[in-house]
Amino acid sequence: MISLICVSFFVTEKTANVVKDADTIMIEIKKKNDSVAYDAIDATIDGNTIIPGISGKEVDIDKSYDKMKRYGSYLESLLEYKLVAPQVSLSKNYDKYIISGNPTKNMVTFIFLVEESDDVEEVIKQLEKTNTPANFFLDGNWFEKNNSKVLELIEDGYEVGNLSYGRNYQDSSFVWMDTIIKKVGKQKNSYCYSEEENLQDLEVCALNRDHTIMPSIVIQNYPSKEVKEQLEPGSIIAFPINNTVIQELSTIIRYVESKGYKIVNLKEHLTE
Repeated sequence: MISLICVSFFVTEKTANVVKDADTIMIEIKKKNDSVAYDAIDATIDGNTIIPGISGKEVDIDKSYDKMKRYGSYLESLLEYKLVAPQVSLSKNYDKYIISGNPTKNMVTFIFLVEESDDVEEVIKQLEKTNTPANFFLDGNWFEKNNSKVLELIEDGYEVGNLSYGRNYQDSSFVWMDTIIKKVGKQKNSYCYSEEENLQDLEVCALNRDHTIMPSIVIQNYPSKEVKEQLEPGSIIAFPINNTVIQELSTIIRYVESKGYKIVNLKEHLTE
C-alpha cells in the first residue's frame, strides 16, 4: 500500500509538471527568461586582494507563473525576477583586502579618516551641499568622545568604519567599537582599514566578519591633483581631514561626477 501511494504521488506530480510545462503561459515566461537572464560574475581574487563580482539576474519562473495563472494569461508586468549570487563572493571572503569596487559599475566611494582631534562638521557641510554619500572611518579615541555623533552619522546615511585605536586591530576595544556600530547603530556591516598588508590584523577583522578596505587612492598633500591623476572606475579614495581637503572637496566632487562616475557609500559600492 505504501509503495502504491508513493508511486501514485510521483506519477501525479510528473503529470502536473508536464501539463504546466505545456501551458502557453509557462512557454512565454521561459521564452522571456531566455532573452533577459544574465549570469553572475565572480569576485576577482588576486593573492590577498579581492574586487567584488556582480550578481546575475533571471526570471523567477514559478512565482511568475503562479501570478499569471491567477490573472488568466501571460502579462509581462507580472513577471517576478530574482538575483543570482556569484559563486565567488565578498560574503565568503572576509580574509581578503577589498581594493576596489567592481569597475564595470562606474562608481567611486570616498572614505574620510577621522583621527582623535578631527572635526567632521566642515566635511559634512560640503557633502550635504552636493548631496554626496560618503564613509567615515573613526579612530577609537574620537569614537569614545563622540558616541552620539557616531550614531548620528549612521542615521544620516553615512557608512561608518572602524580604525580601532591607532589602527591597531589587536586592541581588544576594536570589538567594543564594532558592537556599537552594528548592534546599537544597526549598521549591517562594519569595516577595517589598512594601507599595507598586515595578516594578523586581517585575521582579527575576518573573525569579526568585517571586510578590510585597502584604498586604491590615499590622498597625501594635493587632493585635487592626486584624484585627477589616479581616478579609475571603482576607486576607493581615502582622505585625511584637513583644511586643504575641506577647501578642495567640492571641486573634487564636481570633477569625479564630470567623468561620469557616481559617488556612493561603501554599502552600494560593494554590493554584488
